[in-house]
Amino acid sequence: MWFGSWSDLLRVVLVGAVAYIWLVLVLRVSGKRTLAKLNAFDLVVTVALGSTLATILLSSDVSWAEGAVALVLLAALQYSAALLSSRSARGRAALTAAPTLLVVDGRMVDRALTKQRVSEGDVRQAVRASGIGDIARVAAVVLESDGSLSVVGGAQYGDGSALTDVSRPDSTS
Repeated sequence: MWFGSWSDLLRVVLVGAVAYIWLVLVLRVSGKRTLAKLNAFDLVVTVALGSTLATILLSSDVSWAEGAVALVLLAALQYSAALLSSRSARGRAALTAAPTLLVVDGRMVDRALTKQRVSEGDVRQAVRASGIGDIARVAAVVLESDGSLSVVGGAQYGDGSALTDVSRPDSTS
């Protein structure tokens, strides 16, 4: 169907504008954490927010008030999860993946690469992007909980205290 009615189009414009403004306000009130780099839980909430906004826009079966409550609920759940993960080690473990060490002292950790489904090429690319041309000069490469790769050069390693929460492999190869 190409065209339903003018009233349907007007509903999409009016409800869509109000729902969009409401979503922006909810996100501003819920804080920066809602829009931070995404871990798996954050991604689910972000997709759910988008899906809810689309439903409010396109489904006449869902009132604006129901959609507004759903958006607030999702933001509140995200806020609660962020509080839980920032204040409880168990909560953090349940909601986010632990960072994993993929390179130790210039050597790839095959077991970790396999388990995390990361190729050696991906690691080399991250090392190059950090400005290091020799992997032997890398103290550590960490697969972070958001899926990004952090490279710590040998000269930047220091006492290694930034790696205290990183899952350490059993052996390197």
